[in-house]
Amino acid sequence: MKKLIALGIVALALYSCQQSAKTAFVDNSELVNEYQEKKDLEVKLQAKIGIYQKRKDSITRAFQLEAQDFQSKADKMKPADAQKRYDQLGQKQQMLQQQFQIEENAISKESQTLNDSLLNKVKDFVSEYGKTNNYDYIFGKNEYVGTVYYGKEESNITKVVLEKLNEKYAAEKK
Repeated sequence: MKKLIALGIVALALYSCQQSAKTAFVDNSELVNEYQEKKDLEVKLQAKIGIYQKRKDSITRAFQLEAQDFQSKADKMKPADAQKRYDQLGQKQQMLQQQFQIEENAISKESQTLNDSLLNKVKDFVSEYGKTNNYDYIFGKNEYVGTVYYGKEESNITKVVLEKLNEKYAAEKK
């Protein structure tokens, strides 16, 4: 009886070793770039960048007019007064450049934070999708770098995952 049980355990172990793992892959670039939330974030960021750029252009134009006005009057001013005004304009220009740099850094940081959050959301979703659908592994493929350099097209679940991801986002957006 003990031999029969041992033989059954060995047979079960051999059978379980022969079962292949359920694997698939997703094209990370397509998954992220076609994700509706990413598209919405890009529109939002582009609008913010547009507003910033218009404001920057307006301030720059006003400063240029102020500088041109000074240039036209500089010849008629006392050298000491002209130098003082020239120094003031230089300081103002530096201050404006610093202000623009601060705003550009803030937009860049916000963009990076939103992108990091988005990528984490996508990774978490793919992980959850894999668990829910009993995958042992879901690999990621990119155009130039990735863990999958070749995969049978029937193993590519990008479109299905993207569809489910966009459905979840649409439901959350409501």
